[in-house]
Amino acid sequence: QVQLVESGGGLVQAGGSLRLSCAASGSISNFYVMGWYRQAPGKQREWVAAIFDGGRTNIAGSVKGRFTISRDNAKNTVYLQMNGLKPEDTAVYYCNGNGSSSSYWGQGTQVTVLS
Repeated sequence: QVQLVESGGGLVQAGGSLRLSCAASGSISNFYVMGWYRQAPGKQREWVAAIFDGGRTNIAGSVKGRFTISRDNAKNTVYLQMNGLKPEDTAVYYCNGNGSSSSYWGQGTQVTVLS
């Protein structure tokens, strides 16, 4: 059983930056894709970014140009660099890892952007 633990959330002023980390208890090389999702109060969880085992990345249109996703296989960690934060980015951010037959989620980290 792999555990994913997010960190790096917090309170930030609009226009500021945060870097979220997702540390896996096992090798992230076992996941063919890892991603970040977010859920704002009263809204459905939405996909934010994904990174595939070959390094290819996809970013949601709503955050493209502001957010980047990266991975460090040696540290078994995936990152979400968030720049130019807006109040509408306020949400709980979740890390997800998909293997060949299993999907894992972290517990989430709160990001609050003040206007």
